[in-house]
Amino acid sequence: MSDRVIRHEYVPEHILLSKEEAEEVLRRYHVRPNQLPFILASDPAIRGIGAKPGDIVKIIRKSPTAGVSIYYRYVIEG
Repeated sequence: MSDRVIRHEYVPEHILLSKEEAEEVLRRYHVRPNQLPFILASDPAIRGIGAKPGDIVKIIRKSPTAGVSIYYRYVIEG
């Protein structure tokens, strides 16, 4: 797959977290991975960064009103 999808102006930045970074996020928010919102492994942006089911992805969205918003998603099969 081409990385054109993840570089498109309307696609927010997606970052695949390392195991250590993922553990820190889970610890900080006191959640288990399956308590995070899900994102399908078949999502074009997820495929573009090489994430696999079980990974945690950080999504950074820019907004004219909120500035920057950070979201975390748990990658599931699909």
